[in-house]
Amino acid sequence: MSPPLDPALLDAARSSAAWPFEEARKVVARLERTGRREALFETGYGPSGLPHIGTFGEVARTTMVRNAFRILTEERIPTRLLAFSDDMDGLRKVPDNVPNREMMAAHLGRPLSRVPDPFSNEHPSFGAANNARLRTFLDRFGFAYEFASATDYYASGRFDATLLRMLAAFDEVMAIILPTLGPERRETYSPFLPLHPRTGIVLQVPTLERDVAGGRIAYRDPDTGEVLWTPVTGGAVKCQWKADWALRWVALGVDYEMAGKDLIDSVKLSSEIARAIGGEPPEGFNYELFLDENGQKISKSKGNGLTIEQWLDYGTPESLALFMYNRPREAKKLHFDVIPRAVDDYLTALERLPGQDAKTRLGNPAWHIHGGEPPLPELVGGSGTSVTFSMLLNLVAVANSEDPAVVWGFIRRYAPGVSPQTHPGLDRLVRHALAFYRDFVRPAKAYRAPTETERAALAELSDALADQEGSTDADALQAIVYDVGRRFFPDTSGKAKSPDGRPGVAQAWFGALYNVLLGEARGPRFGSFAALYGVGETRALIAKALSGELAREHERFLERRAA
Repeated sequence: MSPPLDPALLDAARSSAAWPFEEARKVVARLERTGRREALFETGYGPSGLPHIGTFGEVARTTMVRNAFRILTEERIPTRLLAFSDDMDGLRKVPDNVPNREMMAAHLGRPLSRVPDPFSNEHPSFGAANNARLRTFLDRFGFAYEFASATDYYASGRFDATLLRMLAAFDEVMAIILPTLGPERRETYSPFLPLHPRTGIVLQVPTLERDVAGGRIAYRDPDTGEVLWTPVTGGAVKCQWKADWALRWVALGVDYEMAGKDLIDSVKLSSEIARAIGGEPPEGFNYELFLDENGQKISKSKGNGLTIEQWLDYGTPESLALFMYNRPREAKKLHFDVIPRAVDDYLTALERLPGQDAKTRLGNPAWHIHGGEPPLPELVGGSGTSVTFSMLLNLVAVANSEDPAVVWGFIRRYAPGVSPQTHPGLDRLVRHALAFYRDFVRPAKAYRAPTETERAALAELSDALADQEGSTDADALQAIVYDVGRRFFPDTSGKAKSPDGRPGVAQAWFGALYNVLLGEARGPRFGSFAALYGVGETRALIAKALSGELAREHERFLERRAA
């Protein structure tokens, strides 16, 4: 039995402005209105392809709403999350990324659950193979869910009663859909798609007659011209997808389902159909779509997006969950360059969480990412802070090695006793940083020679650091950086202040450190960097930059890469 909820947390949840709580309050109000004693959350999956980053986003976001609902109801109302696979949908085209494409082409039009597995014959069908991949995918991230197959639900009779209601409301459903279709499509449209008794193909044919009392429809066989009758129950038909969505909502009593902005019109039509057959559409909201680095809508067919495997090559699952949490109603660029910021934003959120009051905690993404049970942050060093991804990227850059052991050598010197065993999250981050630096950061670096003023300031910084050899006191080292910068790059606006309250330093000083020493436009807090990298190593880095060797070394790298 779960321990009682913190009263302060419950009180904060009732007024929290975090979007999962705003959504969860809609579900609470719905259940108060309907009297239902269970909340059903649903996500949909089309098994014509592999699970992708959008699949993760929809399940992760729905899980966040489900967890918020759990808090609001003090865990007194049970919840379920149904991952529903539309594996009875007909195979419209053979995917480009599967083997045995000729074999699959012979099964065009048949339900995905009746198309043979093109991969290894390990599964009874193409739909079943992709369903298995979906479940492995969701299990990989620890989602709590129930899996549902459209084929199983149609064939088992789970939808029969609602299919008969759909048949009785045939005219109302047609009146909802037909105005949205072109002239040719109107001639062939029916909410029911019969499965041909001989070929098994999902037919898109008009309904000629209806026998509501007998629960069946008539259609013309496109091959022979013969008029055939088929029941609408028992898996003999499936519904067109907008009608199918409404059917599922009503038959299962779905309380909440979100969808992408591109499905707003479909949600509206399916909601009207749900009402026409005597049900109530679920609560939900429409999230915005992802954009590529050029601001164009991501398309699976174009392949202009970032796959979940690529994200996880360079970033953590938690950083991906944070990307999904932040501003779901705004279009966001989903490309490699968003990963470091997402990783560090997650680390910052997790680090702040223990000291936050209930209201602030419920607005912290880390609370939602971990369902209200976040782990403790992995802190290191005397300052007790996280090693950031940006810090690791710069450390990897100056370490000039792709060996994790080399990076860990610097970390251990900064924080003795810290190891991959004591800090497994940091170890994963080291490996992500090595991969990201190799593929994206190093090729884009742009070192420049220092100006005369910068050269003098860097030389004085090196001399000032000499007395701190062996120090890992990031704050003391940062104070030296400020002292030198204040002499050479004083802030003339009067607005900037140093951490100790003294006059501030112009941003040009920090820009020079990053440009000249790291080849970057931005960088980490320099005192923290020097503490982690080592004071002696930082002084050697300055000497290398002042001699011009850093810039020459990078030029040689670019020449080798272009060859």
